[in-house]
Amino acid sequence: MEIIDRWWQAVLAGFGGTEPLVLAPWPVLGLLALCVLLTVPRATWRIFGLYVTFVHELGHAFAALATGRFVHGLKIRLDHSGELVSSGKPGFSAVFSGFWGYPAPAAVGLGLVASTYFGHASAALSIGALVLLGSLVFLRNWAGIAVALCSALAAQLLVLYTPAQAMGWVVLGLGLMLLVGSVRDLFKVIGVHTRRRELVSSSDAYILATRSWLPAWFWLLGFTVVVGGSVVLSGWMLAGMLA
Repeated sequence: MEIIDRWWQAVLAGFGGTEPLVLAPWPVLGLLALCVLLTVPRATWRIFGLYVTFVHELGHAFAALATGRFVHGLKIRLDHSGELVSSGKPGFSAVFSGFWGYPAPAAVGLGLVASTYFGHASAALSIGALVLLGSLVFLRNWAGIAVALCSALAAQLLVLYTPAQAMGWVVLGLGLMLLVGSVRDLFKVIGVHTRRRELVSSSDAYILATRSWLPAWFWLLGFTVVVGGSVVLSGWMLAGMLA
């Protein structure tokens, strides 16, 4: 029980706040290069992309809960596909929860970058650890449970063992990786609609088009606005942290 108490105290301590990051150009370039190496090459994306998919599906789940829908569970597969099963009234809630998949990693990434900009990196890490731990109740397949357990375990270990002086860098790195991953996934779903039409029935934009009177291109534009806006705002804050 000692380790649980230590973990809980570390989570609570995270809400005390940290100093805003002051960055030097070369370390930032190195961090960006690391993010690209983890998210762009196919070999590393096979692993890190599962985490981005997890955040994608959690975006659907929390949007569903926020609009009064009941979440029965979600699945994550090793081919980076996922599925959320929820029930509720058709209309706005179904469309809203369907939209917040692709934009979710970008929005979370923006939140993590903002937490370092405003000096709340440790709080962001504590909140993230609790959310990932709580998300285990949604999973309904073994691959999804494995991805969620690994993500939750990594978050808990970061809370326990990240030195205070490194907290901002860790959270900033996680935020940037989610942003790069969200851009990668955005290009992938656009490619499904422009070059790989045989897969279009699995696209969130296509599914949203069937649930509303708005065409798929409108939803792709919506994804692009949120993801692009998150990247621009994060870049502005990153520039503001440079010494």
